[in-house]
Amino acid sequence: MIGLTGVSRTFTGRSGSTVALQNIDLHVGEGEFVAVVGRSGCGKSTLLRLIAGLLPVSEGEITVGGEPVTGARRDVAMLFQRPALLPWRSVLDNVLLPVEIAGGRGAGQRARAHRLLETAGLGGFEKHRPHELSGGMQQRVSLCRSLIGEPRVLLMDEPFSALDALTRAELAAELQRLHMENSVTVVFVTHSIDEAVLLADRVVVLSPRPGRIREVVGIGIPRPRTPGRTAYLGEAARYSAGLHELLMERDMSAPTAGEGL
Repeated sequence: MIGLTGVSRTFTGRSGSTVALQNIDLHVGEGEFVAVVGRSGCGKSTLLRLIAGLLPVSEGEITVGGEPVTGARRDVAMLFQRPALLPWRSVLDNVLLPVEIAGGRGAGQRARAHRLLETAGLGGFEKHRPHELSGGMQQRVSLCRSLIGEPRVLLMDEPFSALDALTRAELAAELQRLHMENSVTVVFVTHSIDEAVLLADRVVVLSPRPGRIREVVGIGIPRPRTPGRTAYLGEAARYSAGLHELLMERDMSAPTAGEGL
């Protein structure tokens, strides 16, 4: 579904050039859930923006569904850290906003919006305004809005980072359920290794800047997964420990100060 071949991205400013990502090769299969982890500044968010077509690559090629990415696409949705809901619109109208922008708002779309809200635990809140909802509920609305156009790809940039631990766990469970029901392809950036193990089929570990793929770790735990005590708790802990070790390792191939700038 998503292919990255030899992808690099360099930012150039008055102070010089910074290589954010270098020589990324990655294939994400249709319906797969891939998490991306790495230290701050390693290019995780840049990677999502490249896939979304919000930034051009400096080198290499990105394809979605076999077609080169040359700009933003309707079949690719992106969810950010903040829900960014329109305060004057109801929950239902916020979810339907992408449909309106695309030029349509029929009964079928309204029915789908209601189903998504019900699935996300927001049935009965359709007429509420964003300020009447908790932060976690607002992010659920944002997730429903991302899914209303039935995207083939959903890109998520630390969508739960501003929430408390319990709300994060609840939303992670909801996301897992929505992913399984909608079969959308997901690339999910997170700083939480436990979250990555809970959600992902594979975890991509990026090196410090310039971001390179250090390792791709497959998570062989059956779904649905829960963060509590389960038969796979020990296995999940081993995956988490291994990912922690990968992130703590010094990248011997990374440039020293002054290189790559």
